[in-house]
Amino acid sequence: MVHPQIKQVTDRIIARSKIARTAYLQRIAEAGRGGPHRQALGCANQAHGFAACAPGDKAVLRAGNAPSLAIVTAYNDMLSAHQPYERFPDLIRSAAREAGGVAMVAGGVPAMCDGITQGEAGMELSLFSRDVIALSTAVALSHQTFDAACFLGICDKIVPGLVIGALAFGHLPAMFIPAGPMTSGLPNNEKSKIRQLYAEGKVSRADLLEAEAKSYHGPGTCTFYGTANTNQMMMEIMGLHLPGAAFINPNTPLRDALTHEAAKRALAMTAAGNEYTPVGAMLNEKAFVNAIVGLHATGGSTNHTLHLLAMAAAGGILLTWDDISDIAEVVPLLARIYPNGAADVNHFHAAGGMGFVIRELLTAGLLQEDVKTVAGQGLSAYATEPKLNAQGQVTWQPAAIKSGDEAVLRGVKNPFQPTGGLRVLDGDLGRAVIKTSAVAVERHIIEAPAKVFHSQEEVQAAFKAGELAHDMVAVVRFQGPKANGMPELHKLMPPLGVLQDKGYKIALVTDGRLSGASGKVPAAIHVTPEAADGGAIGKIRDGDIIRVDGTNGHLTVFVDPAIWAARTQTQADLSANHSGVGRELFGAFRHMVSSADTGASIFTKVTA
Repeated sequence: MVHPQIKQVTDRIIARSKIARTAYLQRIAEAGRGGPHRQALGCANQAHGFAACAPGDKAVLRAGNAPSLAIVTAYNDMLSAHQPYERFPDLIRSAAREAGGVAMVAGGVPAMCDGITQGEAGMELSLFSRDVIALSTAVALSHQTFDAACFLGICDKIVPGLVIGALAFGHLPAMFIPAGPMTSGLPNNEKSKIRQLYAEGKVSRADLLEAEAKSYHGPGTCTFYGTANTNQMMMEIMGLHLPGAAFINPNTPLRDALTHEAAKRALAMTAAGNEYTPVGAMLNEKAFVNAIVGLHATGGSTNHTLHLLAMAAAGGILLTWDDISDIAEVVPLLARIYPNGAADVNHFHAAGGMGFVIRELLTAGLLQEDVKTVAGQGLSAYATEPKLNAQGQVTWQPAAIKSGDEAVLRGVKNPFQPTGGLRVLDGDLGRAVIKTSAVAVERHIIEAPAKVFHSQEEVQAAFKAGELAHDMVAVVRFQGPKANGMPELHKLMPPLGVLQDKGYKIALVTDGRLSGASGKVPAAIHVTPEAADGGAIGKIRDGDIIRVDGTNGHLTVFVDPAIWAARTQTQADLSANHSGVGRELFGAFRHMVSSADTGASIFTKVTA
């Protein structure tokens, strides 16, 4: 029995999306009509498509009946999460041949590392890279020679971009194949402590680098529960991964076996067989509601208040922040993974992981089981854990009945908190998002004087000068998508954390982002309308009293209404943010981008 509020939200999304979703489904049905498009291509077109193939693959493609699998890859050596993908094309090609098909790398997509660009000019390209990845995916699949596609991507903007691109080719089945997290290194809370000590000048840069290197130490996804690992949770709970695939470490026999099985399964879902599963039909309103439930239950990244809206819109589904907020009211927090706790994703997986979470949420009626998945079954198939049998083949066993560590993972009858870890704020300053799951309850409401900044560097300079030793709501504006691409503002967290630890009442209000590393300082982020778009955040002055209320969902400024009405918008010279490190190439993106509460996307918004 589905929870009444989950059903109510789902039903209203279906009603709101009816016109756009119907048009989308008609479009992909037309695209998929008539079987593999490559068979209708001219001989020269087809010859170009298999010219470089191995002889056996070429013969299969010439015959024209066997399925052809596209590989769209975000492989590069720079990202620890994506470096393991170097081996995957050969694994997938081998599996495809065993299944009587052919697999080819159709194209690559860019993949930047937010961990490398944090606090640097390159971070101002990060959010826009999602839409570049979607465009690159479309280019990769535009040859129209494929019957299905598998997508190799993990991190921040990469998975959402791949999903948007996949939905543009929604008549094709899609399989997302993860590479897994790196093994555990220096505990994340110890790394955070060293960062704060460095901000206070108490440890050297060499000490800081040593701590960071011990934390980020090998191939695989960073182990904290940021956007990358939230992506992996989401792909699994939406049925785009094989069950239990998300958090198996790279370069292990089980990881390779899952990749092999995923490729074979992708070929089984094509229109050439009896299990045709086009991704555009598969990712329906229920699948996206399941994703939101998973986001709240695990305390996932705030970035998905942007990405989910943009992903859904690509499939003709209209999500809003209100949907996310209303679902949060009934979904308990089941996981404590850093920054919401001390554990990392390896500890979460060992304690029971995704199979345990999905079973608990299904039992409570918080997930909708009747969805299509790449496993060929409903979501109950994901309440399992993959294992290798004696022959080295993947088998699935029922998920653990009890958590292996209740400090990390709990059931719905004993959650860490009764509601989800994200909340939408409304008030005088517009709308914003706050992540409360990592914030102590006594800090869910902060009221203090505003201190206004136009960059995170200004905050750091004021902190180092000793100017911030007081109660304060730091207002960091002109950080939205139209202003400078909406970078993540992680340089704010160490100094603000230090001030909070000294006993001051501290909060943050910004039209920028913090993402999955949103931590113990209460932060109203993604404020919209943004300052560069005439938002009220541009009218705040030093000393204005602001209340950030994560309990009741309010964002309030206490200024006499007549004075507030008479104030003009503050202007900022953003020219320095519009060139260098490639930023001059993204002027059209800054001009076209939609607001944060509609996904911060350059693509035309879907309207009902």
